[in-house]
Amino acid sequence: MASASALSSRLLLLLACSVLALLAGAEVHHHEFIVQETPVKRLCNTHNVITVNGQLPGPTLEVREGDTVVINVLNHAQYNVTIHWHGIRQFRTGWADGPEFVTQCPIKPGGSYKYRFTIEGQEGTLWWHAHSSWLRATVYGALIIRPRENKTYPFEKPTREVPFLLGEWWDADPIQVIREAQRTGGAPNISDAYTINGQPGDLYNCSKQETTAIPVKPGETALLRFINAALNQELFVSIAQHKMTVVGVDASYTKPFTTSVLMIAPGQTTDVLVTMDQAPTRYYIAARAYDSAQGVAFDNTTTTAVIEYDCGCATDFGPSIPPAFPVLPAFNDTNTATAFAAGIKSPHQVKIPGPVDENLFFTVGLGLFNCKPGQQCGGPNNARFTASMNNISFVFPQTTSLLHAHYYGIPDVFTTDFPAYPPVQFDYTAQNVPRDLWQPVPATKLYKLKFGSVVQIVLQDTSIVSPENHPIHIHGYDFYILAEGFGNFDPKKDAEKFNYVDPPQRNTVAVPVNGWAVIRFVADNPGVWLMHCHLDVHITWGLAMAFLVEDGYGKLETLEAPPVDLPMC
Repeated sequence: MASASALSSRLLLLLACSVLALLAGAEVHHHEFIVQETPVKRLCNTHNVITVNGQLPGPTLEVREGDTVVINVLNHAQYNVTIHWHGIRQFRTGWADGPEFVTQCPIKPGGSYKYRFTIEGQEGTLWWHAHSSWLRATVYGALIIRPRENKTYPFEKPTREVPFLLGEWWDADPIQVIREAQRTGGAPNISDAYTINGQPGDLYNCSKQETTAIPVKPGETALLRFINAALNQELFVSIAQHKMTVVGVDASYTKPFTTSVLMIAPGQTTDVLVTMDQAPTRYYIAARAYDSAQGVAFDNTTTTAVIEYDCGCATDFGPSIPPAFPVLPAFNDTNTATAFAAGIKSPHQVKIPGPVDENLFFTVGLGLFNCKPGQQCGGPNNARFTASMNNISFVFPQTTSLLHAHYYGIPDVFTTDFPAYPPVQFDYTAQNVPRDLWQPVPATKLYKLKFGSVVQIVLQDTSIVSPENHPIHIHGYDFYILAEGFGNFDPKKDAEKFNYVDPPQRNTVAVPVNGWAVIRFVADNPGVWLMHCHLDVHITWGLAMAFLVEDGYGKLETLEAPPVDLPMC
């Protein structure tokens, strides 16, 4: 476990933060989110989709580090809903985290719930989204955390800041898309478009007039905040003839590094500085799929936005001048995705937590359930798709939330025997994994952690059904990514690759296709915290687990009591 001095230092830091918040004039921000059905026209057709306040994307929340946010969510839609504040640490406020049946029961139609949390020690770009079924296809928005008053960015102040939310659009009701897939056991229909700030861009039918356009001035430097809010697709992003300098990911600053392309997985954010130093005309920002699963259908379209130089001169470039188009990698360019991930490092030397108390090894991947006798199923070989971690396909409870059951000691909701290692060890990335390993066990298993314990996890992709890059997100925590690689993790050989100097800090790691990633964190936040693949089709199939972090000592190490308006099942 982390040393007593380290834990006492954390207590002092929390107290200091509280005092500083008062001294620095930290604010309390009140917002109302009305979840409602809204007619939205895209790709020539109008669909009634679920939105917040009638907006797509939803409202941008702008706060400073140390501020408190209170959001009253009113559900005027026909579906159950919860909202997750992706990447917010939620110290002791797990009841506000948002995943359905994990930290709360859903807000039922006609109901409401007030999320309240304080932002501690985080600056940069995060986001919020629905965490019920596939509602986050259209229920999402940016959450921007700026430094406290009288504190500056660790880089030159940009002239302007622009959030770019990358999304996916179905020319259908996304809830019905996933329900049909769950009925048949097959894969859901792929999306029909990607979007930037809710718009597909002018490469799609009926979309040119609404393409997102950003005016800029020659010579200025803009901070562009990219958020991958797509449901099921990692994306390459590039700007024609402009370099991007990465300065932050997942609300953690990075060593600046310059690149012509980003690879952003669902759940991740990337902040870049772009200097407008090209000829004053129009340039595309474009995004398209990075798809690492061989032989699997995916949306192979390209979404665009436009950067328009305002030179203040007489020449009218106008919409008639086609924007310059960027060079984007091939959809299966794993080398580019790997090189981009390798460039992300913490800005300074990091004090890596240690020694390790919990040394865990989790396989992540797909699987198949047998079809019931006499039933026709839509997966391979008349089976149903599933997914698992350590051969456990996670089953969400339906009558209460995991956190509620833990807090009140309600029996028979979950067990705490999630395996620390795969039940059967095998050649995880072999081309032909034995078929008896393809069928996981459905269960609601948690892994218990003592407060203050140092946790290291090897996340290992498997080739069952198909190897794939999996963006793994942990609620309530940031973690250091010590290393990534391909093949089966070798504890002796691969430990030599660990970056103990300046590893990046994130809340979502893209585990390489047919490879592995090693992460480390301190379990300093009591509660029940979901860990899952952020490709929503995979969490639907069970690629998830949860940590139960016990209370420590005293009030500052103990989960707060549940709010009085916490929804009941």
